[in-house]
Amino acid sequence: MGGNQNSKIIIAAGSITMKDKPQLPVVHIPQADLDAVRRAWVELDVRDEPVRTAEKAIAHLTGEGPRLAVVTGPPGYGKRAAGIKALWEVSRGQSLKLQEIVPDWEKPGSPDIAELPSEPGTGYLLDVAAEISAWQNPGSVAQQLVSYAQELRFSGSFLVVIADEHGWPEAVSGAVAGVVVRAVARPSALRVARSHLEYLHRQPGRLPWLSATASDTGLAKEAAQQLTDGSRPADAADLAAELAVAEDSPEGLKRALSAFQEWRTDVRDVFSATENNPDDRALLISALFLNGKDALTVQDGARALLGESPETNVRTILTGPDLTSRLTAMGAEVTGRTVSLDHKPGYARAVLLHLWQQRADLHPHLLKWLDVITSQKAVGADRLAAISNLLVELAIAENDVRVVQKVHAWIDNGADSPGHRALIARFLTVAAESATLGAAVRSLLLDSAQDDSEAVATVVALVCQGEFARHYPRQALVRLRHILDRPEPDEAVRTAQAALRDIAAREGQLPRVWSTVIKWATEKKLLAGHRAFLSLLDPRVDPYVLQVMLAAAEQKQDIREALVDGWNAALADPRVEGDCRQLLAAWAEVRKTEDVPTELMTELLNQIILERLYATPVSALIFGEPGVADGEAVIDLRKELRLPPALSSLVATHERASAEA
Repeated sequence: MGGNQNSKIIIAAGSITMKDKPQLPVVHIPQADLDAVRRAWVELDVRDEPVRTAEKAIAHLTGEGPRLAVVTGPPGYGKRAAGIKALWEVSRGQSLKLQEIVPDWEKPGSPDIAELPSEPGTGYLLDVAAEISAWQNPGSVAQQLVSYAQELRFSGSFLVVIADEHGWPEAVSGAVAGVVVRAVARPSALRVARSHLEYLHRQPGRLPWLSATASDTGLAKEAAQQLTDGSRPADAADLAAELAVAEDSPEGLKRALSAFQEWRTDVRDVFSATENNPDDRALLISALFLNGKDALTVQDGARALLGESPETNVRTILTGPDLTSRLTAMGAEVTGRTVSLDHKPGYARAVLLHLWQQRADLHPHLLKWLDVITSQKAVGADRLAAISNLLVELAIAENDVRVVQKVHAWIDNGADSPGHRALIARFLTVAAESATLGAAVRSLLLDSAQDDSEAVATVVALVCQGEFARHYPRQALVRLRHILDRPEPDEAVRTAQAALRDIAAREGQLPRVWSTVIKWATEKKLLAGHRAFLSLLDPRVDPYVLQVMLAAAEQKQDIREALVDGWNAALADPRVEGDCRQLLAAWAEVRKTEDVPTELMTELLNQIILERLYATPVSALIFGEPGVADGEAVIDLRKELRLPPALSSLVATHERASAEA
């Protein structure tokens, strides 16, 4: 890296600062959600009475009070859709950006409202329905939110908060109560399905499927009867989506209805027909986890689940239906040699849900078998993502964090292998971002980061290295801090260091990571902070962070001081003595390249060395170590250090003695 490349890194990394508090991340509200409220909005309930949730939210946003509407109510009342509708209507004449705030609070139980973004001309959606009941001081948080929303008026921005039925503390004050919009009625599910089918999916020709009268019979009547007065708007949207992509035939409609019903009838029929046939049930289980594999592989997986070896008796082998017939009877499709359940979207999830609910004794055996088939070079090793997604779908369908806890307990009870840890880490990653279980899973990850088990902590570090850190970077850093504070530099610590470097290298994240790590290291004097500081600035792994920080230090004195302070804090901690020694040598090596500003690095090293002369790693750099041959880069650095005269003389004498030896 030469020339002006350092300045380019600074631009890519964003502003490096020691003072600003990083804001919560935001994402665009999905276009599908915007299209639904824009083109297919329904505002009548089952009694043809108007549903005024969105209308009242708009009134709050555009009134004289704070730019805030808090939509409260039970699940299934279309609160999120009403909030998006309100923001959409407000934005129409103002060209607002519509964004959703990710509630990535460092302490989810104590949200810091100062972390909320406040960009001009933005309509914000903040969904805290799953977490508000766990707030430790909801009254204080609510008052701060009202004050924040009052300030939004000056930037032309708006905020809609989605809460649960009872969490918003209305009794605190009139101002807090005055922003509430209660969802007391929901749109007619049948109207929502028809509107989505006609205006969102552009399938008006299929409206007769949802217009059957009491005298009608057959599938059309069955389709219309899928939705009742108590159905949720989300159920109606799901039904419309299934009908929109169905084949325009009786068979296509039947399959769409089965998918909407989550294949409950099909699954019940299959298990009723195989009450005395564990072989075929095992074949179905193997097929759903090994979807896309050949039939013989699926059969081998079934035998492994049953703990049986291949049949050797010829008479038995030639008895009974063929393998393809057995698989087809279980609901699978066999094309050539490939077994697939893809023609029945959701069928695998439905089978797994049935097994989990009806065959609880199978849980440990199923998880143990999954370890076998997903181990390195095993038949399911390339199915890690799909298998973990199935397990997450199970947890969400059950809406019970105990499913997550059972899979979590599998960390220490299963195979001690990279595949095992990767499978559970992916499962926890997806579960941590789910709308229903996410808050509870994120809390579980926080507890697990402090677990004594090396395997458990390693899995949490893997979670923080993946998509979880993209959406919840602040919470990922908190969990990594606990792991980096482990007494010994075990695999969990090494994985956490890799995760930290990975987050720092992502676009726009280095300022957040740097400000967090330097506080851990210099203000809190944490072992985690010293490890994190040294790991981030290690050019042997990736020079990116070091290059950016040195380039920033050329422009900002506070960054330069922070680098020195971080070094001083690390050098004072004997627990990272070896890491400091290695990093000092690595800095000497990288100083000889064109990748860093050599003069600045020399000045920094000189200041660090002068302030910590008696630290063991500094002594090792200046005088060398017994039995360790110093490299050319270290020797060159010694010549350029501005050491006190007496010390310089000692160094020169040491160099002559080393050369003569």
